[in-house]
Amino acid sequence: MTVAADRLGEILADQPQARIALEAALRDEDALSHAYLFHGLPGTGKRETARAFAAALISEGAPDPADAERRVLSGVHPDLEWVEPRGAHDILVDDVRDQVVRQAALSPFEASRRVFVIAEAERMNEESQNALLKTLEEPAGSAVYVLTSSAPGRLLETIPSRCRMVRFAPVPPARIAEQLESEGVASDTAIACARLAGGNVERARFLAGPGAEQRAEAEHSAGLVLEGLDDAHWVQAGAPRPLLARAATAGAAAEEAVLQEAERLLEDEPARGRKGRGKEWETQARRAKRRAQTASLDLSLELVQLWFRDLVAVSSGADAQAFNADRLAELRKQAEDREASIFIDCVELVEDTRRRLERNVLEDLAVTALFDSLRRAASGRRA
Repeated sequence: MTVAADRLGEILADQPQARIALEAALRDEDALSHAYLFHGLPGTGKRETARAFAAALISEGAPDPADAERRVLSGVHPDLEWVEPRGAHDILVDDVRDQVVRQAALSPFEASRRVFVIAEAERMNEESQNALLKTLEEPAGSAVYVLTSSAPGRLLETIPSRCRMVRFAPVPPARIAEQLESEGVASDTAIACARLAGGNVERARFLAGPGAEQRAEAEHSAGLVLEGLDDAHWVQAGAPRPLLARAATAGAAAEEAVLQEAERLLEDEPARGRKGRGKEWETQARRAKRRAQTASLDLSLELVQLWFRDLVAVSSGADAQAFNADRLAELRKQAEDREASIFIDCVELVEDTRRRLERNVLEDLAVTALFDSLRRAASGRRA
């Protein structure tokens, strides 16, 4: 196999199933599918694998394979089309039509095949997916399509059914911790963030860096639940307030990013079409705001849930099973003289609210009600 194929093998060192499937496709033309869907958690290497797979496919048989690989990896090879969300908005139908549907009808410029990658494919709106579907149903003989998705359930059922599914498993926490430590993260923090990330390398890096403040906020909010505050002090403490404020900030930033991009792109738009396009961008901005706000809030609630889960472990004498391995002293103090059943109830309450948020409920009310319920649950009988 080529140097590009060897690179692919290195990238997939922690993904044996994906490695077997893709290396088989590179060895045997008959094993190569016209379309792939790389699916799994964020941070498991789907995007990097898609580019390396494209490099291996395009550089195969090239007069200068190393140069072809270099250009694919840098995104400038004419036989690679890379489509992804622009900023915070969705992948629009014009993106799919211009970069995939129309381009797929053309012959390769240099290589024996063309590769079309759609990253974060779940961010295609329904119109975009329908535009892609016909191309997947009647693929050009020289085209290979690679979709990556962390939420394949958001795709139309007909999209995955026309792709070969390649699953990317969560990365083992020990491996993530090792990577974080090599990047300068303290050992105890690296271990905790790796466990909290649930196999998501990107999330682990976030928690160890810019997300450390969000993690601290979630821990503080969970701790307030256990302090036995009276009604007046409970209201004053405002346990859910930092989580809601952070989510609102994230949503506003995402909305503003889309509106700024719209202003830039519409600057030279003819007046006749500007109004209609402007409304389209406003819709995208609202969606981006909601998506970013919900994602931030869900992460905060997941961290709260994992804190209570750790309290279950510590109160049961299973300290080694705690995700927040660098916070054992705080966990032991909070778990002291409390029954594990109290914390189990809290875990279930948070899980129920996270599921409700997926159904577009009013977030402020749902989260405020959650913390009131957590406070009542935590005031149960001590051991």
